[in-house]
Amino acid sequence: MNQATLILIKPDGLKKSLTGNILTRLSETKLEIVAAKMARVSESLAKKHYQHLKEKPFFNELIRYIRGELHDRYKVMALVYWGENAIHKCRELAGTTNPEEAESTSIRGSYGRITTAGVYENVVHVSSSEDEAKREIKLWFKPDEVIVDLYPVKEITEKEYKEHKERVWL
Repeated sequence: MNQATLILIKPDGLKKSLTGNILTRLSETKLEIVAAKMARVSESLAKKHYQHLKEKPFFNELIRYIRGELHDRYKVMALVYWGENAIHKCRELAGTTNPEEAESTSIRGSYGRITTAGVYENVVHVSSSEDEAKREIKLWFKPDEVIVDLYPVKEITEKEYKEHKERVWL
């Protein structure tokens, strides 16, 4: 069954120039990249992305981490991988969230670390489920930034520009 998953190459991965290595490893999945962009992570986006962890004691440090404040790299590379069992394939290659527990051959096992503050610098994010992938992809991408039709959309017309139509997620 075809599915989509969000991949983020986090600021520590960008600072360590691991983008090529990570993309090479992800190519082992034989999945298709259907969206890709560099993005600045606003505080609002970071909090929405990690909303399920807002009660955790490390939440504020996690927000600073994904925003790039800990690495002086205020950006991430956001990608959508699409194909059969995309979530499972990408999560398997990424390894477990805790880099110290991840298989040494996984992306996180090879390149991740835990800071002295206890933040997992695990280089990549991969959606954990189909529901999370849908929520995250809609946060990070507009419908027309994805080259396949993943989810239902509607067209809206901007009042100022009657000829300008934009597709938005339902």
